[in-house]
Amino acid sequence: MELEHREGLTVAELIDMLSQHPADAIVEMSIIAPVRDGDDDITVDRYHIDGVMPWTDEGDDGDIVWLVGGEDADVDVFLDAIEIESD
Repeated sequence: MELEHREGLTVAELIDMLSQHPADAIVEMSIIAPVRDGDDDITVDRYHIDGVMPWTDEGDDGDIVWLVGGEDADVDVFLDAIEIESD
């Protein structure tokens, strides 16, 4: 599948990509970041996906879906904070 040049991936594109893998495969999120700014060394952090949630950026008309994951304690704090804000 060819992706058009734009930032982001649609839900349909993600589903299409995932459908090419075994249904019982574990999906992880990998975050790739430089070790230091301006350095060619990178680090890769791997996390299980703990949930999916809609998100809206101020001033953005498009729908956004977040895959949520991270260290368990951090995810709990994040979810608690989001729950408080939505109350």
